[in-house]
Amino acid sequence: MGIVYTDIAVSADGFAAGPHQSEQDPMGEIAEGALHAWMVNTPEENQTEIDAILDSGATVMGRNMFGPVRGEWDRDWRGWWGDEPPYHGPVFVLTHFAREPIEMAGGTTFHFVTEGIEVALERARAAAGDRNVSVAGGASTVNQFLAAGLLDELRLHVTASVPGSGERLFEGVPSQRLERVSVRAASLVTHVTYRPVRD
Repeated sequence: MGIVYTDIAVSADGFAAGPHQSEQDPMGEIAEGALHAWMVNTPEENQTEIDAILDSGATVMGRNMFGPVRGEWDRDWRGWWGDEPPYHGPVFVLTHFAREPIEMAGGTTFHFVTEGIEVALERARAAAGDRNVSVAGGASTVNQFLAAGLLDELRLHVTASVPGSGERLFEGVPSQRLERVSVRAASLVTHVTYRPVRD
């Protein structure tokens, strides 16, 4: 069985998105590129980390990461990524509102899970087989997995931005120990991998 990991870009003060996320500002009110310029502007420096982000057999994400629609599904929103999302496998979207799966080009199918993170993870593990499961985000979803002790590896991509507010990683996460696995600095980001220590 593979591991359960997350890759999440955060500011130096721990935010994974700015405040007031919306369809017009999916990352919230934050300087353009503050969190992800390293992926776009210097991909050659960070190719190992970029490749590792999507190296999973299945993915779990929160509804806010999937899109801006809140409440009932009142329109045919199919994600931010166009007709061929980058996941190329099953994605389990956490939501309170049931919806039929959406099959996309390239092998991605979005499944909507209303029973919480444990059921989403169980379904993702079954779909992934021997491969890893990725918890794609956002911060609230990652925090739920951290709080429940369900992450095996936490990969932070720390940028030199300080938005001062927004969606904070570790919000509501109880005290716990992390073992540092690796650190690598690039020009626009520092990649830090931790492993939660379970007693």
